[in-house]
Amino acid sequence: MSPQLLAMVLAPLLGLFIVCIGNGFISSLTTLRLDAAGESAAIVGIVSSSYFVGLTIGAMFNDRLIIRIGHIRAYSGFASLIAVTVLLQGLYYDAWWWAALRLINGWATVGVFLVVESWMLLAGDQKARGRLLALYMMALYGSGMLGQLGLGEIDAWGTASPFMAAGLLASLSVLPMTFIPRITPTVERSEPLLPKQLIHMSPSGVIGCFGSGIAIAAVYTLLPLYLQRIGLDVTEVGQMMASVILGAMLLQYPVGRWSDHQDRQTVLIALSLFCLAISLAILLLPSSQLTLMVLLFLLGGGIFAIYPVSVSHAADRAPAGALVRMIQGLLLINSAGCAISPLLISSLMTRMGDAGLFWCFSALNLCLVMLFIWRRQARPAPVQVAPFTAATPTSLTGAELRVTDDLVQGALEHELKEDLSDVVPGIDVAEPILEADKA
Repeated sequence: MSPQLLAMVLAPLLGLFIVCIGNGFISSLTTLRLDAAGESAAIVGIVSSSYFVGLTIGAMFNDRLIIRIGHIRAYSGFASLIAVTVLLQGLYYDAWWWAALRLINGWATVGVFLVVESWMLLAGDQKARGRLLALYMMALYGSGMLGQLGLGEIDAWGTASPFMAAGLLASLSVLPMTFIPRITPTVERSEPLLPKQLIHMSPSGVIGCFGSGIAIAAVYTLLPLYLQRIGLDVTEVGQMMASVILGAMLLQYPVGRWSDHQDRQTVLIALSLFCLAISLAILLLPSSQLTLMVLLFLLGGGIFAIYPVSVSHAADRAPAGALVRMIQGLLLINSAGCAISPLLISSLMTRMGDAGLFWCFSALNLCLVMLFIWRRQARPAPVQVAPFTAATPTSLTGAELRVTDDLVQGALEHELKEDLSDVVPGIDVAEPILEADKA
């Protein structure tokens, strides 16, 4: 990567890293503080769900604001709202008040993601976007893991100090965006496909994205509650959450390479079975803290890999002209799963006990296995044409980062092959296309 390109993306990456350190521990701390105040799992679920509802709303509408006022001003406004909401959380406690603040926080947080992703999307050409996305994911996961590791020490500062620290980090994240010289990009709005169209294109992609949204939201919001209720202190909860994020970061690439050489529906079935087995192991096997950390590491890697493999599978079946719109629609499906997850699973935890979280994970992954097998039988595997690209479900514009030249060319060749096969059965157009290119 050239120094000029790195200089162009340095400011948004630094800003993202700083603000996400605070976000990394505030999400877990909110759950832990609600539980310490004696709130039920249902109330914890409502407050947690509010954040993801805000995230979904922002994913649909925040790009309009960025187009109107520009990246730097939009980022400054979103970061300021994040700072205000977390500071207000520290000033006054009330579960419903916190739910409203978390809603606004989610709306502002996805705005930050949208600014950073669209900036990086337009900073380089197609050949550099894969590396830019890798840097983005390193900043996102690395900051989240760092925030979780510091959770215990930060919580020991006092009642309001952790919220002050998160507000301070959100405010400081504006400095790189305003002080480091750069050229700001422009954003063009694109409407996502409707759910009905997505289901027609790729039922398995929709199922996987929705199911992964349910699981990922439960990991971020309800897993800290479970860990605290089984007797871990705040420091140990942070370490366990950090192991989940580390697993998500390290296992995406090998799973992605596997999905490039294997039918992706088979990979989705295997991932769901793997998550089912890990969830049951946590429930049924006696385990030490070290064993639990290893199991959570593996569970995080499996759960977080389902979304990008589902997106890549859907891209295999999408017409070239609908790729970006399709990925945006799948992101909204994922966000909808995130929004309902804390409400649904927390109510089941209230009835079944704290272990209900992993019974829900087990039931969810069992349903995914059955649905993926059903779709596998209903529709045979296509030729692999869309190379896997690691993806983080955050915002709409960021979805365009996953559309590579190989993906577009592969989809065009696959679509042309299907069209000509209807006229001349058995025809193989892949080689003629390559010969034409050589000529």
